Amino acid sequence: MIRSHMRPITAVALVFMLFAPQWCLSHETPIALLEIRETRPGIYLTYWTYSSSTNMQPPTAVYPEQCQHDEPRLECGETGLFGRLSFERLGLSYSAVVVRITRLNQSTQSITLTGAEPSVVLTPDGRLPLSQVFASYVPLGFEHILLGIDHLLFVLGLMLLVNQVSTLIKTITAFTIAHSITLAAATLGWVGVPEAPVNAAIALSIVIVAVEVIQERRGEPSWTGRYPWAVAFGFGLLHGFGFASALTDIGLPPENVPAALLFFNVGVEIGQVCFVLLVLALLWSHRRLQAELPRWSETFGVYAMGTVASFWFINRLANIIIPRTVL
Repeated sequence: MIRSHMRPITAVALVFMLFAPQWCLSHETPIALLEIRETRPGIYLTYWTYSSSTNMQPPTAVYPEQCQHDEPRLECGETGLFGRLSFERLGLSYSAVVVRITRLNQSTQSITLTGAEPSVVLTPDGRLPLSQVFASYVPLGFEHILLGIDHLLFVLGLMLLVNQVSTLIKTITAFTIAHSITLAAATLGWVGVPEAPVNAAIALSIVIVAVEVIQERRGEPSWTGRYPWAVAFGFGLLHGFGFASALTDIGLPPENVPAALLFFNVGVEIGQVCFVLLVLALLWSHRRLQAELPRWSETFGVYAMGTVASFWFINRLANIIIPRTVL
């Protein structure tokens, strides 16, 4: 049985929310954008666009050895902007740098670099090796799910609804399939959904699951409790749009769209599995130690989860109704 031993997990959730107020208010994957535009053969202009909660300067770009940089002018001579481009201190204040290179009479090339892979070799054909795409997008997906406290709380709520390992596997699998579908559809431009309403609806999904958990604790079985995998699939479609908005902000290399999409999703799944395994490990440790927590901690933790999600929902809804600039 899983559900009958969830008291320590809801208590951990409560402590987690109390001592991580910044994460409870919002989450971000800070990205810096470097645009490089060729104005004459071998001559480029560079522009940075960056913002994060830390207000840190962007990483330092190290251009190929033939290039001379006197910001914003970048001169690479007859060789052009080809060779190794890297970034110092990437991963400290910014999760990734998106580099957009517009060459004369060519389409814009988009490259995403992370702390795990802070350099790239620019080649005339513009294609990136799969190893480069893998090293860039898997860590981004992994980081996004672990910083996405709203997504994790929803997964925790699903775990509180199940009472068997087999049901848990079905539920998590349904959530994975669903958000993978909408992540791909939205990222590839097949479906368009505004980001702000999606984020508000994601918060509301946590509130709904928390209410269902409370009803289960009161001995009022619900359709959600009987078919958690169906609820996971339905709301998973919604959460996929949230993942897609993050991936859209990061950008996809046009020459490697399928691989980048796949590897980002792989990173999300790795992070989700790690979270589920952590919760199960806490359950196992609780049973081994035979530790007892006050009975009120189970219900109180669920109420805390629902309260925080309600705050998110109201705040995000207010930002839709009243523009932030007005607030």
